[in-house]
Amino acid sequence: MSVLPFPSFLDDIKEKGLRKAVFEGVDEVVERLTAGMNIQDVREALRGEAPSRKPNPRLTPHADGFWLHMRPSYFHKDMTGLYPTFRLGWLSTYFVFFETITGIFLMIWYTPSPEIAYGNMLNILSNVPLGQLMRDLHRLGAEGMVLIVWLHMLRTFLTGSYKKPRQFTWFTGVVLLIATMFLSFTGYLLPWDQLALWAVTIGASMVEAAPPPIVGQTLNLLFRGGPELGANGLLRFYLLHVLLVPAVLFVFTGVHYYKVIVHGHSLPPQKENIGEDTAKRVPLDKRVYFIPDVLTSEMMWIAVTTFVLVVLCVWFFHAPLENHADPQVTPLGTTAPWYFLWIQGALKLGDKVFWGIIFPTLVIILLMVWPYVDTQPSRRYAHRRFAITVCALFVSIMTILSYMGLPEYGVTTSADSEIRHELTMEPAHSHIGIIRPVPFEQLVPGIYTTEQIRIEREVNPADLRDDLEVFNQRVVDLGHADAITSEMGTQQLPLQAGWSFDVVPADAPLLHEVLVEFYEMMEEERQELRNGYGIIIITESQPNLRRVDVLIHWEEVLIDRGHVALDANGNSIPLFYQLDDQGARVLDDNGRPVITSTPTLDPNGTPLNVEPIERITSSHIFLHRSAEYFHRPGGN
Repeated sequence: MSVLPFPSFLDDIKEKGLRKAVFEGVDEVVERLTAGMNIQDVREALRGEAPSRKPNPRLTPHADGFWLHMRPSYFHKDMTGLYPTFRLGWLSTYFVFFETITGIFLMIWYTPSPEIAYGNMLNILSNVPLGQLMRDLHRLGAEGMVLIVWLHMLRTFLTGSYKKPRQFTWFTGVVLLIATMFLSFTGYLLPWDQLALWAVTIGASMVEAAPPPIVGQTLNLLFRGGPELGANGLLRFYLLHVLLVPAVLFVFTGVHYYKVIVHGHSLPPQKENIGEDTAKRVPLDKRVYFIPDVLTSEMMWIAVTTFVLVVLCVWFFHAPLENHADPQVTPLGTTAPWYFLWIQGALKLGDKVFWGIIFPTLVIILLMVWPYVDTQPSRRYAHRRFAITVCALFVSIMTILSYMGLPEYGVTTSADSEIRHELTMEPAHSHIGIIRPVPFEQLVPGIYTTEQIRIEREVNPADLRDDLEVFNQRVVDLGHADAITSEMGTQQLPLQAGWSFDVVPADAPLLHEVLVEFYEMMEEERQELRNGYGIIIITESQPNLRRVDVLIHWEEVLIDRGHVALDANGNSIPLFYQLDDQGARVLDDNGRPVITSTPTLDPNGTPLNVEPIERITSSHIFLHRSAEYFHRPGGN
């Protein structure tokens, strides 16, 4: 008799023996966890055998269990292949949970503060075990989730699966699409680097265009937490990213799955009679039970997708992390995240209110109401030519607008700005300005010019120093030295008396390589940078701290609609200041110099009474001896 008021495990051992008692105990635990399937049932399912017990125990987890009550107990055979779903709905759900798990890992090591957030990112990348892998997986998963959800919506539209009685299912799908994009957008700011700050600044600025102005300005302040993104904005984006938007996402994911269970998975269009919906009436010979066939298939998709993500993050993809966010420095060519490029491209077409607010709103509304507008009962492709044409036009327009949203389209950036940016840019996207990786010892103070490379390639290198002296004298005679001195400022460069260009020392080969790349970039843009040359000036600002200035001098040319204008011989057309008989610049009625591209020529073809328009621009960076910059393997 048991000493306890209820039978104990020891009593079972005494009565049945240890082996049988343990087996029955484990069997009972398994049956409770699976809501009806014991060890034998699980073994049979994994082996692909028919169930030996009646009624079928594999149906009870759907009826009595928690984990599978949102999944159908069986599927139509025509829905278990790759077509027509391509498993995009399941992959969308997978990414929801994948992002939640990896996001929770990152939350442990993150504080939403401008003073701490960037340091947290560096800590995750360098000190947290598997921190970089988790961050890479989270970022890649976010990009993949947006893409998969878009493709899932596209597939649903093409197969007509939004038609009655699934109109509201489609509506919840559109809400999930918006939530997915907004979830990725709010997470964009959290690293608090230059990429995050300016990409989100561009995206958030679109809200300001909402009419009337008082509404747009108020929404912008609420969104950013102030006139500029700062501590309030970062905290709001963090709370949106980890609380509000995930809550909306999980609620509508549940509603979406519930509606799929209620109406069933729509069959391939050619498998149903026109106007009929037989998804819920699955004949016995067409049934494929969730356990084990669909379950094992979905487990395979999870394993393969996770494996692909891990392989990509280990060998090919790394989430970018630029320099610490700086509201005072605007990076060149900044854009919104790629999934909002279509809005940025639309903004280049005209009015900010229409293309930034009204147009995206109309697109969302059209997506939501389309099932209620398209009442054609047939889902067959041949009967839906108009809808498929609309879909093709929509995809084409979105693709074109996204291309227009790239910084290369519709935005003219001068060649000198691009070259200086390429030389001095801060670390970004595994890319770094070509000057920064030069070892501190090779940054020898001096004044260097790209003319050295031209002389080395086109003239006798043995006369390099003499030829540089000739070029140096020409620069002084033409007055370029005064322009360079003015551009640099008196505190940096002793150009006023007796200055000359230096030859790159033989023990600074990487500095010489920088000069070679500088020269080649100038040559590629020689039509715009007419008679141009580059200068690199290295000065000792403080012990162990050197300043590197990059200057570009050139003669201005005619630009027509963003492109360099060419003459009949394919040469760029220079611009000149018009001069009077005394050699002074001619001024117009507003007191500005008169500019011409067609001066009078003498019999030898030399322009008369004109002065070339000369331009000079500069950028500078500071490099410390203890700072180490290097190209990441696989980067540029």
